[in-house]
Amino acid sequence: MSIEQRLQTLGITLPPVAVPAAAYVPFVRTGNHIFLSGHIAKKDGQVWVGKLGQNMTTEEGKQAARAVAIDLMGTLAVAAGGLDKVVRIVKVMSLVNSTPEFTEHHLVTNGCSELLGEVFGEKGVHARSAFGVAQIPLGACVEIELIAEVA
Repeated sequence: MSIEQRLQTLGITLPPVAVPAAAYVPFVRTGNHIFLSGHIAKKDGQVWVGKLGQNMTTEEGKQAARAVAIDLMGTLAVAAGGLDKVVRIVKVMSLVNSTPEFTEHHLVTNGCSELLGEVFGEKGVHARSAFGVAQIPLGACVEIELIAEVA
């Protein structure tokens, strides 16, 4: 099954590349690697505001991370000239807006990692870091960046 078919089966339509909110670009390609800037969680087109361990559950955070993965794939599709050119998702770094007591950042980030695996299969299995942070721009609950190898 092609990546396009997997996305259709999952009911996913990729969004356009978001316009950066500050002094950066959405992605940089160097050689066969694409580095995607951090994408923040959105719900219904708006910033998904929240703090894990305070007013969001781990499951809600996981859904937010899944939403970020969809946005990341939209940007990656443009950066690579199509998702079929992705050789491998190399690394994901996730920042989770959370209280000091919250310890399930890894489970939140699974929302992104699991979807990348569903869409890309073995090519989607990646290295990863997940951190808890005191705040994310605009109060977003999750921000994730991604590195991919492309043909």
